[in-house]
Amino acid sequence: MKFLKTFLATASLIILFSCNQNTQNAQKTRIDIDFILKKAEKQTALLLKASEQAGKIPRTLTAKGEMHWTNVGFDWTEGFFPGMCWYLFKSTNDETWKYAAQKFQNKFEDHKNRTDNHDLGFVFNCSYGNGYKLTKNNAFKEVMITAADALITRFNPEVGCIQSWDVRYGWQSKRNWQFPVIIDNMMNLELLFEVSKLTGDATYKDVAIAHANTTMDHHFRADYSSVHVVDFDSITGAVRSKETAQGFAHNSAWARGQAWAVYGYTVCYRYTKDIKYLKLAEKVANYIIHYEGTPEDGIPYWDYNAPNIPNEPRDASAAAITASALIELNQYSKQNYKKNIDKIISSLASDSYTAEIGTNHYFILKHSVGSIPHDNEIDVPLNYADYYYIEALLRYQSQFINKK
Repeated sequence: MKFLKTFLATASLIILFSCNQNTQNAQKTRIDIDFILKKAEKQTALLLKASEQAGKIPRTLTAKGEMHWTNVGFDWTEGFFPGMCWYLFKSTNDETWKYAAQKFQNKFEDHKNRTDNHDLGFVFNCSYGNGYKLTKNNAFKEVMITAADALITRFNPEVGCIQSWDVRYGWQSKRNWQFPVIIDNMMNLELLFEVSKLTGDATYKDVAIAHANTTMDHHFRADYSSVHVVDFDSITGAVRSKETAQGFAHNSAWARGQAWAVYGYTVCYRYTKDIKYLKLAEKVANYIIHYEGTPEDGIPYWDYNAPNIPNEPRDASAAAITASALIELNQYSKQNYKKNIDKIISSLASDSYTAEIGTNHYFILKHSVGSIPHDNEIDVPLNYADYYYIEALLRYQSQFINKK
């Protein structure tokens, strides 16, 4: 009897020790989002200091490794740095970030009236939109409304879309396009949905829905990869051609384009609860997740069909956008994307993609691609890669760690 009691006591201790070890191992392997966020904040604080000294908004690095600031006239990426500052204010409640966000978004406020560019959603939702959510500053809301009014002037009801690029000048004028619509444009719809909600005016939402539906009808192939550019007849709305501008080929799958697609349609579902948007987001997500040529770490090559894989640049920006989209999609879908999210976040947070503090001209992520066909921003940091990375970290923290 004494032996049995001793045996049971020993067995209990072994089981307890084993459970404790399993718990400790799980804690060790769990993504330490707080640590990763603090590291991102430290690096961005150095970038903020450099930006304040220059009085300019950081965008990327040149081919020579020098800082490249956003263009003064108009730059589709100008909203991302103040957007990062808003996110870090949300994360830390440190008003240094709030003041920085306001200072840098003020630099381009007058762009709210531009009717010659479709990127007003990127620019003003990522900056003023995030700022309004955190401060309820009515001046920010008015900027958003003005930008949305400018954006919808580019909507053509015959086509059912917002025109992406103007075709009268620049490299776009050499493509023989009439009314080009790029998959990236799905990202500008969030501004319209949000302004419709803020004002009670359905006009903005109706334009966003029409654009999403037309894009759904024409941009996706049978495998749910996305065409980059669809050119429409501006009079009849008929499709003239399906092409690429930043991908490898007209029939290839440009990595960031796939990320824009899954993110954009997840946003559409958030605002409309229309199941067709959820289903499309899931199908694009499945294309990304199950593509056989994607490297084991989950960070895609710049184009899924690039000709010299595995000797092709990766695109951390596409991965960061995808991770953020999947975290939101995971809230709505019956599919569980947690394993895929963990893989991408872990890879981006590793030394392979996250720069040591004080290096990389103070950008967080390394190894992103802007446009290889334009020989521009190849294997460099990009401000939007960092923006969507921080967004993904905050979403991860909210959904998987602090969720009650």
